[in-house]
Amino acid sequence: MRGLWREFAGLVLPVGCAGCGRPRTELCEECRRSLCAGGGQTAGRRRGPRRVRPSPAPPGLPRVYAAAAYADAVRAVLLAHKERGALALAAPLGGALAGAVRGLQAGPGPLLLIPVPSARSAVAGRGHDPVRRIALAAARELRRGGSGARVLAALRQRRAVIDQAGLGARQRQLNLAGALEIAGACRLLDGGRVVLVDDLMTTGASLAEASRAVRAAGGRVTGAAVVAASPGAFEINWN
Repeated sequence: MRGLWREFAGLVLPVGCAGCGRPRTELCEECRRSLCAGGGQTAGRRRGPRRVRPSPAPPGLPRVYAAAAYADAVRAVLLAHKERGALALAAPLGGALAGAVRGLQAGPGPLLLIPVPSARSAVAGRGHDPVRRIALAAARELRRGGSGARVLAALRQRRAVIDQAGLGARQRQLNLAGALEIAGACRLLDGGRVVLVDDLMTTGASLAEASRAVRAAGGRVTGAAVVAASPGAFEINWN
C-alpha cells in the first residue's frame, strides 16, 4: 500500500530532479547520463561500465562491474529511490545496471539476475525492495536488447545481521559470513549464467557472501553488476 501511494504521489505532486534539484523533472538528462559514466566523472576515464574492486577485496568476491561512481548526482538518485521512495527512478537505474551486466560479457545461455537481498525489516520500513525493483527494470532492458535475462530472487537471509552502517571491511565480512542461502530454487540454477546484482558496492562483503551462497547451492557465478561503486574501487585506482 505504501508503495502504491508513493507511485500516485509522484504523478500528482511537483518534483525536482533527484540528482540536482532542477525543477519539473524527476531526472534531468545530465543526471541520467551520469548514471552511465563509469569511473569517468571521478577518475578522468572514458564513460561506460567499468571493472571495480574494493581494497582490500574480500575472499570470494567475483568480477564486479559498476555503471557509475557513487558520488554527487548518482548518490542522490540512488538515495532518492531507496530511502525516499522515488519509484519512477527504477527505470533509469535499471538501465544503468543493465549496462554493467553487459560489461561482464558473460557469454551465451540463460542469464539469471540474482539480487542481493535486504533485511525484511529494511524492506518493510521502506515500503519496497529497491534492489529487486532495479533488477526487474534491468532484466526488461536486457530483454529489449535480445538477452533472455530474468530475475531470480533466490537468496534470503538465514540469520539476522546487524546494520552495516559504520562497520569496516573486516567487520562487514564477519557480520555477513554464512548469513545468506538459496531458498528453494536450486534446480533453476543449473546451466544458467548467474549474475549477482546490487545497487551499491562499498567493501564487497555482501557480494562475496552472495557468491558463496550461490556456489554452495551448485550455481555458477559469472560475475556481479552494480549501479554504483565507491570512486576508489575503479580500475584506475588499482595498485
